[in-house]
Amino acid sequence: MHGSPHIVSDVMTHTVVAVGRDAPFKEMINLMAQWKVSALPVLEGEGRVIGVVSEADLLPKEEFRDSDPDRFTQLRRLSDLAKAGAVTAEELMTTPAVTVHSDATLAEAARIMAQRRVKRLPVVNGEGMLEGMVSRGDLLKVFLRSDDDLAEEVRREIVSYLFPAPLEPIHIGVRDGVVTLTGRIRDSSLVPVAARLVRAVEGVVDVECDLTSGSALTEPR
Repeated sequence: MHGSPHIVSDVMTHTVVAVGRDAPFKEMINLMAQWKVSALPVLEGEGRVIGVVSEADLLPKEEFRDSDPDRFTQLRRLSDLAKAGAVTAEELMTTPAVTVHSDATLAEAARIMAQRRVKRLPVVNGEGMLEGMVSRGDLLKVFLRSDDDLAEEVRREIVSYLFPAPLEPIHIGVRDGVVTLTGRIRDSSLVPVAARLVRAVEGVVDVECDLTSGSALTEPR
C-alpha cells in the first residue's frame, strides 16, 4: 500500500449481492446465508438503490411469532409489527437507503454509520447506482498497515515538509500503530500541527510527540 487509502472505493467490497422489490422473504434469508452477509441492497431499474433489507428488518417475523403484543408494544413498535407480517423486500426494506459515495473519505463513511446507527452502507455513484458495499470491518482494514509502512508515510509526507532542517535528526518510531516523534526542532509551534497531521494518517492508532526546541548545541570550550 502506497500512501493512505483516503476514500471509500479503496476499501469497499465491489461484488455485492442485491435483490429487487419483489424478492420473497425466504429468498433473502437464503442469500444472506449463502453469501455470509447481514444486509441486502434493494434495487430497481438498472441498479438504482431504493432501500436496504437487513437482519434487523427480518427478525420481527421470528420475534412476534408466538406472542400477542400488548397495546403499549403495538403503539411503540408499529414498524416492527408491520415487518413481522411482511413477505417481500419492498415491504421489509428500510427506505430511503442510507448510502455513501465511492469518493467519500473513510472518516465521512464512519460518521454516517455512527450517526445513522448502521453497520454497512451501499456505495453509489452520482445517479444512485450501486457500485459496492462498505462495512465497519472494511473501514478498519486501514489498521492492518504495517508499522514500517506508517513510518515511511509519516517521514515522506509530514516530517520532511514540516521539519526540513531540524536541529538534530528526527526519529520516527512506530509500534503497534502508535507513532512516536523524537528530536530537536527550531519551531515548537509546529508540534501540535505535526501531531494532528500524523493522527490523520490512515492506520495510525495514536501519536506521541517528544519534540523539543532550542538553539543548536555547541561544543564546550
